[in-house]
Amino acid sequence: MTQSAELPPVLFLSHGAPPLADDARWTSELAGWSETISKPKDILMISAHWENAPVALSATSQKNELVYDFWGFPQKYYDVRYDAPMAPDLALEVERLTATHGHHVERDESRGLDHGAYVPLKEMFPDADVPVVQMSMPTLDPAGLFELGKSLAPLRERGTLIVGSGFTTHNLRWFNPAGGADVTPPSASSEFDHWAEEAMARGDVDSILDFMHKAPAAREAHPRSEHWAPLYVSLGAAYASGGIDAKTAIDGFWFGLSKRSWTLT
Repeated sequence: MTQSAELPPVLFLSHGAPPLADDARWTSELAGWSETISKPKDILMISAHWENAPVALSATSQKNELVYDFWGFPQKYYDVRYDAPMAPDLALEVERLTATHGHHVERDESRGLDHGAYVPLKEMFPDADVPVVQMSMPTLDPAGLFELGKSLAPLRERGTLIVGSGFTTHNLRWFNPAGGADVTPPSASSEFDHWAEEAMARGDVDSILDFMHKAPAAREAHPRSEHWAPLYVSLGAAYASGGIDAKTAIDGFWFGLSKRSWTLT
């Protein structure tokens, strides 16, 4: 990747659990995706795994351990490191922009990146040479997160890559490692994935924000909406920059869950 003056896209990615690193197909897809994106100045990550009100930002003044927010995995997943540079200038811009929309932002200098951030970043930016800061979701309300995303849109003009990190379907009752990563997905997962593909291709923001009433098998695909919610922030950031042109970057399923991911320009 090379530095570019073009406006960075906005991403929504399905991030996977730590064993994603062992999936040769998915890691190759993530690496290939990153090759289509010019190297950003810095990265703002919004992960499904950090809900905090008011809006909070991860550490910008001192290095911290990654947040290994999972249990029962082999030790090798707790030995992973991702030592990206700090992004204090980006944090200041996030504070300034969100304040104009009524958000008070806090710094959590004890918090590192969680697995919704570092697991995909390790595959997409393996040199860990791009500064990163993570931002919490202060709510799961679709409209509220969409507006938050809109406030962040000017970050693109300074070369920031905004990344919403969740999962297009996320029902852990479907997750059965014994069946293998290529197991046939449940029909509810396939139905929701197909709906999401079409709604995003249309740029149908209203339907996406109201997915619980508009999407098939919505409650099965997302018993709780935290893994769908980062998409609202990404949509808001793209929408405020002139509209939504969504292209599927990765599709398919992983242990029955849709890993569909989009580039928004």
